Amino acid sequence: MRSTLPAFTCAALLCSLSSAPVLAARSAQTAVADDSAPPADRSTPRADENSQIAHRELLEKRTKGRIDVYFVGDSITRRWGATDYPELLANWNANFFGWNAANFGWGADRIEHMLWRLQDGELDGVSPKVIVILAGTNNVGAQPGGPAKIANITRGLQALVDTCRRKAPDATVVLTAIFPRNDNMAVMTEIDRINANLAQMADGAKVRFLNVNSRLADASGRLFEGVMNERDRLHPTLKGYEVWAEGLKPILTELLGPRAPIDLAPPPTGDPSARPR
Repeated sequence: MRSTLPAFTCAALLCSLSSAPVLAARSAQTAVADDSAPPADRSTPRADENSQIAHRELLEKRTKGRIDVYFVGDSITRRWGATDYPELLANWNANFFGWNAANFGWGADRIEHMLWRLQDGELDGVSPKVIVILAGTNNVGAQPGGPAKIANITRGLQALVDTCRRKAPDATVVLTAIFPRNDNMAVMTEIDRINANLAQMADGAKVRFLNVNSRLADASGRLFEGVMNERDRLHPTLKGYEVWAEGLKPILTELLGPRAPIDLAPPPTGDPSARPR
């Protein structure tokens, strides 16, 4: 044993020294990737035709009915109240009917895309009492970054909150923590750090922070069975959406009172590309 320990130590040292340039290069690449990421606080339109059609339909949707609860987000939000996900839409209605809730989520949106949609009119003239935000997982992505990435996403979410406050000053904003995702466990540390920053944005009055992640995953971020789609480990199942709903409903009851027997929200929309041609 005495003769092998120094050899092992030397080998480990040589391995460490030889890998140092590689590790440094990887760190540099990560920093470059962070610095080259699109600014999340700068509004950017989606250029594809389907997103533009959806935007026009959401602009029209905002003018119909009565909207007391306004949801904005990406595909996680969109699917919950979409005509092309009938089972999820039924759950949406079961949880929010009577609160005049309208869904303005759009699939694959990053924070900067939501900013553009809101600044281009999707919230104009709506005057909701509550705005529910869930955004940022598409900025996080499946590849870990570093401090610059976390700061960029945090700035974007602050800009999203500020835009909602400016366009609907009487609304209470419910800022939902980014959900855990298990397509790459390495990004969970980033999600936790961003969520800690989001908690700092809340004042407990006009901006509330809602974090239901302890009911979606364990302390390491590993998802509980059945709460997310098994295929992508990212989109909630009915069970996962029910967790979100259970977090939201006490806040909505406090702010709006009990649900009414009728609902005046605009009709739900869906993905234009999913319609029969």
